Amino acid sequence: MKGIHPRRPGSIVAEIVTAVLFLLFLFPFLLVFINSAKTSFEVTQYPLALPSRWGNIIDNIVKIWTSESVRYPSSLLSSVIITVISLVLINLFSAMAGWALVRTKTKTSSVIFFIFVASMVIPFQIVMFPLLSWFRTVTMATGVRLLRTYQGIILSYIGFGAPLSIFMFHGFIKSVPLELEEAATIDGCHRHQIFFKIIFPILKPIQATVLVLNGIWIWNDYLLPLLVLGKGNDVMTIPLAVSNFAGAFVKQWDLILTAILMAMVPVIIFFLFAQKYIVKGMVAGAIK
Repeated sequence: MKGIHPRRPGSIVAEIVTAVLFLLFLFPFLLVFINSAKTSFEVTQYPLALPSRWGNIIDNIVKIWTSESVRYPSSLLSSVIITVISLVLINLFSAMAGWALVRTKTKTSSVIFFIFVASMVIPFQIVMFPLLSWFRTVTMATGVRLLRTYQGIILSYIGFGAPLSIFMFHGFIKSVPLELEEAATIDGCHRHQIFFKIIFPILKPIQATVLVLNGIWIWNDYLLPLLVLGKGNDVMTIPLAVSNFAGAFVKQWDLILTAILMAMVPVIIFFLFAQKYIVKGMVAGAIK
């Protein structure tokens, strides 16, 4: 038939490679889902086999939800509070800082931006113990508790999440025409009105990208909550709660994998809702 061209071998090979990579990427998630419906013995002895009873996944969820040592409901609430507040503050402060650094053409602003960029390459392991010492010093000087509290872990996430976020906002704001702000100034808008009514709404595409990147990191992070919050505390995130199933001698793999599956669901839902905004951000950045 006219108008139908034979497919090139290169495109067929590319599709096959893409399908293989997709299966390899999906395999760990499938493995977690299958093993979450098994007993601990079945997980260790037959990790690649299908579960003998799919109803085990419901039993495991009930055990996790009612476990007194894990306190999964309170850990879920703590993770939601920490993630949401941290994301809101990172998004707001980073957007404000990025706008100020772009519109302030001085050597000081360039140095400050360079410091933010340079801080991204500093390994966390170098600063984690000085961070704890600084938190203790602040508590002794002001009486404000930062260790084992919401404010301490949220402040930590703002500090570690801001550099990359500021870098992303800085690059996006440079493409926003300055004439918009000049027109608003002529109309009598103040600086805060220009930012919140004109600049901030324009940043929605890059905000979605910042929220997704930081949200996945904060939700799945284990080391920073372990240092700042510790185990056995009233404030405990999901990764810390899941680690309670792994003891020194006994590891409850069925409950560990089920808890991991339960922790993955909110992130997947959040990503699916924010996916269209990420695509818009990429397209807008390409057009600009």
